[in-house]
Amino acid sequence: MNQAKRTEIFTRLRAANPKPTTELEYASTFQLLIAVILSAQATDRSVNLATRKFFPEHGTPQGLLALGEEGLGEYIKTIGLYRTKAKNVINTCRILIERHGGQVPEDREALEALPGVGRKTANVVLNTAFGHPTIAVDTHIFRVANRTGIAPGKTVIEVERKLEKVVPKEFLHDAHHWLILHGRYVCVARTPKCPQCGIEDLCEYKQKTR
Repeated sequence: MNQAKRTEIFTRLRAANPKPTTELEYASTFQLLIAVILSAQATDRSVNLATRKFFPEHGTPQGLLALGEEGLGEYIKTIGLYRTKAKNVINTCRILIERHGGQVPEDREALEALPGVGRKTANVVLNTAFGHPTIAVDTHIFRVANRTGIAPGKTVIEVERKLEKVVPKEFLHDAHHWLILHGRYVCVARTPKCPQCGIEDLCEYKQKTR
């Protein structure tokens, strides 16, 4: 795919959704971090349903630490891998309080040192909370990048690095939001909705649906 085509793709995605953001609900950088940790192998909707029940009253590192693993576990039972996630969240709260004054660090290395935080989670927090031009490659972005030809790659990290290289700078900050939403609602896994797609004529996927 040539650069002119990529530029037009992102121009159209921006025109359709000028200010994209995560669908996770949060009221602070800390709550965003926790929501993203909980969203691993789970839907944003299931995470939002759970966090609405405890964020208002316990949505701080101190508040969740006071709940403890069992207390938090009761709130997030409906989310996959909830026991592991409860343990990671509580340990993350403890580290944030002990090492970072209760604040979420604006630093990749410090973020990835937190339990339950990998590269993708760190990228989401750095981008959404701190405005860094990072790209958090999930299953949707991996599929869209490969299927459309925007940035094909065999691994998540390969796709991430290629996107950072080929996405025009003016679109870099919001690129992963546009690609996630496109993959979630239009370029879906089993039967992509090509007839409804705003970039269908630019996409290089050969098996387009009609």
